[in-house]
This record gives sequence, C-alpha cells and structure tokens, in this order.
Amino acid sequence: MTNPLILEPQNTADACVIWLHGLGADRYDFLPVAEALQSGLLSTRFVMPQAPTRPVTINGGYEMPSWYDIKAMTPARAIDQDQLEASADQVIALIKAEQAKGISLSRIFLAGFSQGGAVVLHTAYIKWQEALGGVLALSTYAPTFADGTQLTACQQRTKALCLHGVHDPVVIPSMGRTAFEYLKRWGVDASWQEYPMEHEVLQEEIQDIYNWLSQQLR
Repeated sequence: MTNPLILEPQNTADACVIWLHGLGADRYDFLPVAEALQSGLLSTRFVMPQAPTRPVTINGGYEMPSWYDIKAMTPARAIDQDQLEASADQVIALIKAEQAKGISLSRIFLAGFSQGGAVVLHTAYIKWQEALGGVLALSTYAPTFADGTQLTACQQRTKALCLHGVHDPVVIPSMGRTAFEYLKRWGVDASWQEYPMEHEVLQEEIQDIYNWLSQQLR
C-alpha cells in the first residue's frame, strides 16, 4: 500500500479530514482543495490515501487506481464487494490512527469524490459503528445502501453534506440524490447541495465545504 499523503496544519492538529480521490485519480488529486480549506482550518489535518492500481472491468480491464472494480454500469453499478470492504478497512485503519494521535472521533471527517465517496458512505454508515464528525459526499453514490438497513444511534449522529453537479454524466444526479434520501430516511442530519457543473468540483462548492466544516468544528 502506498502511504497516504498527509497535510499537517499550521497549528497543532485537533481535527482531521480523511479524503478519498475518485476512480483513476491519485492521492494528490485533492491536495489543492485541502490546501485551500486548511488556509482557514488552521488546526485540521488532511489525510489523502491512495487507492491500489488494479484492472477495472468497465474500462476494458485497463489498470488504474481504483477503490474497487466496477463490473457493469447498468441498471446500477455492479461492483466487487470484497474490494470495497478492503478499501473501507483501509479507511477504518486511518480513523484509528488519528484516534491514536489524540483526535476525537467527533472531529474526524470522511470525504470522498465519486468512487471515493461511495467508500466513505459505506464506511461511515454500514461498516463503522461509532459516530464521526461527519461525511462529505462529492458527486457520488451509495452502492451498498438498501431498503431494510437500520443504522445504530451512533451511526445516525454522523452528519452528511452531499454535493452534486446537476449536469454530471458520470454519476447522474439521481444516484447521489438516492443516497441522500436514504440518509434522511435513516435519521441522519444530511444536507443536499447542487451546482451547475458536470463531474468536477467548483470554487463555490469548496466554499460551501469550508463553511460546513467550520460550523462542525466550532
């Protein structure tokens, strides 16, 4: 496993955001975003892990950084569940490492773009059993959310900010909206925000993320 990219804050860290990149990207993809956010979040550490490189079926078996294989696109994403679980375990190891450094779970946040967002949603609301500071779900979906799922009281306390582009051709908005609606139905304090963009990140979105994180970290 490649070591995560760690961006230490100006002040002693008392909070952490663990940020997962999307399919085909790498741990440096969101470094500029982390740097922009950290300019105001002076005691927040950013940890950006790297997905392993492996064949991706929908891309003709071409090897690229991926948190899990996507075997088919329709009618919904068909994924390699074991690889998703392994990626979630990687995130959990990072959470525990931050705990060992003295960061409270209430000040640890999971963030992910696209496939990375699917991993953090699965980790926070299906696999991890304790409350976290929150989840940032960017242009993503939740392949493991399903009817009949019940969250623990601790899982319900993990807030979520779901952000999506209305013109996204990769992860269509309805997929992100479905994940958000599951969270609301399960009793999570979740918010939904749309932007006039495709499968990308806008400055306005980064500002909204900063405002949300600042509010949670007061």
